[in-house]
Amino acid sequence: MLPLEHLHLKHVLQTVGVLEAVILRSFGPEGGQVLFTRDTGQAMLSRSGTHILRALHLEHPLARMVVECVWKHSTVTGDGSKTFILLLASLLRKIHTTASREPHVSHSYNSLEAAEAATARHLADKLLAFALKELDDLIAMEVAPHGRCVSWEDFTAEMHSPANHYVQKLLASFFHMRLGYVHCAFISELTCELLNHWKCIDNLPYFALQFLKDNFPAIHTPVSGFPITSSRLIEGQVIHRDFATPYPQTDHQPIKAVVFTGYLQPRLLNTGDVLEVGCGGTEERSILDFSAWTERSLQCLIANLQSLGVSVLLSAVKQSAAVLALATQAEMCFVDCVSEDELSLFAQLSGATPISDCWRIEPEHIAELTFCRPILLGPHRYVHVAFHNSEERVKVKPYSLIICGSGEGQTDQYACAFQDAIRMLFTTWEPIPATGTTAAKRTVQSDKRTSSYTHVLTDSSTCTSSNLNPLHKCVLQPGCIMPAGGTFEFLLHHALLKLSHSCSASNDTNIGVPVSRLLASALLSVPKQIYSHSPGQFLQTRTRVMSFITNCSHPFDLVCNQEHNASPIQSEGPLEDGILNLHCCRKSDMPSKVFTQDLGLESVSCKYELLLAVLQCVTSLLRVDTILRTHTALHTQSLADTSWESTEDEAEN
Repeated sequence: MLPLEHLHLKHVLQTVGVLEAVILRSFGPEGGQVLFTRDTGQAMLSRSGTHILRALHLEHPLARMVVECVWKHSTVTGDGSKTFILLLASLLRKIHTTASREPHVSHSYNSLEAAEAATARHLADKLLAFALKELDDLIAMEVAPHGRCVSWEDFTAEMHSPANHYVQKLLASFFHMRLGYVHCAFISELTCELLNHWKCIDNLPYFALQFLKDNFPAIHTPVSGFPITSSRLIEGQVIHRDFATPYPQTDHQPIKAVVFTGYLQPRLLNTGDVLEVGCGGTEERSILDFSAWTERSLQCLIANLQSLGVSVLLSAVKQSAAVLALATQAEMCFVDCVSEDELSLFAQLSGATPISDCWRIEPEHIAELTFCRPILLGPHRYVHVAFHNSEERVKVKPYSLIICGSGEGQTDQYACAFQDAIRMLFTTWEPIPATGTTAAKRTVQSDKRTSSYTHVLTDSSTCTSSNLNPLHKCVLQPGCIMPAGGTFEFLLHHALLKLSHSCSASNDTNIGVPVSRLLASALLSVPKQIYSHSPGQFLQTRTRVMSFITNCSHPFDLVCNQEHNASPIQSEGPLEDGILNLHCCRKSDMPSKVFTQDLGLESVSCKYELLLAVLQCVTSLLRVDTILRTHTALHTQSLADTSWESTEDEAEN
């Protein structure tokens, strides 16, 4: 009999609580780094929530399930791993408290624990349904207007524009929480410089971020043994392979290159060609004749490439010694065993199409390079190429990112932080689709003379929305950011409480507490932990945010007040045609009280995605009833690849 483990809500809460205890050591601006040591003696020092969670040796399947949810969320948005665990634990505690207080009918369930589990699952389902249908509209109406929307076009227009300044602060806050305070300004400036070099010439939306996100493994090069301040950008692409043959001496002339996805091999017209060679004379003579014919065929291929002006050959596989020897005699350069990601990036930047049949080379398969030369980065020698007229062909300025670190582990952490920062920016400027009924729910009244605005909910009594409209539009404006340090949580907490007061008890027939109030209570766990070292500052910050809501002002203005280098730009009002303008207030218009510490900026879209991911994880966790422990490894082979007999055996196991 295989062992069974029945899960209860308290068991789930205990498992998540253990992960929370690990995360809290590095959470917030006052959090420290966590030191891990492996069996080999290698040490890892990190503040990254994803690295910390994935470094744990977890035996409980529920804990591994939570870490997997965190990792999937982080790979999409690049941010929020530690907040994920904190919100997850807080929500589970609130659900447990609410479920234990609800009256239960004894004959409907076998035990009180089963009744509480059913109530908890019902609460989790209603929370997720509320978030999927109402949360985006609520954030757009009650939270986003207190932030600032920075358009990606304004950011890429000028390096020292105010929008670029805000993006630098957003990145500095991100790197501060991931890597520490010392080098966050340098890394954020380097990231902005990378984005400006990769910006699209025609200002196509999100092209640069999408391109960098998809091709980051081929764009960056880690170099260990140097400080992080040695990181830099270099023009062109770095191919992480060395030359298999001597590299070409170009004398500042354009170089033509071809990408092969297969082997360079003799041209066989038909099967009879080989058979005819192997049928005359002795076996030794046949082998010699075949070798001579193969060499002549390869020589014809090399001559054909020379006639086309090709001098650089890139290959995805390792070529034979004969091919490399013939290429060396013809003074042609060969770079073999190039990764698929790097060949794909090379093809996109050069505009050339890779080819598998080396005898069918056309002009569209030939790439023009400005140079192709070796480059020494740390102890390794790589191939460095630059593209000819790349701005006209792919409309970007290709630059490679060199990431330096004192050790291999630290360099990998820097590289992961860069990649996650690009994911975070892409999520920030990615439009969020929402229901088409938003226009009916929201009415914005703006008064340009007083620069005040009022939001009116025409259907404020709904706790769960009606059927979704198939027509979608963007509700949350892309690029919406606001001060960090709990501002988002305080604003959304107030909006959820206001919504819960307007919801009648009849909307929740089985549960007395509206789910909006439960979510609002759980949100406060984030700022409470941020200001855990100073509870008085938590109350002061909450009071100030509430005063901004009362006065219809922007807490974002406090960040402007602390930035002396930001040029003041005046605007007619904070809201115009439903889109927030980017502006800084004059000092005379500033509130008298400011935050005691600047915690930077954070993305509203990333916060929204985080809440959805946490609620989905809560629903999945509470649906687990029993853990069945098996003694055999799980089979990942598909049923289509196995016979019927083997499938039956696996089912019995």
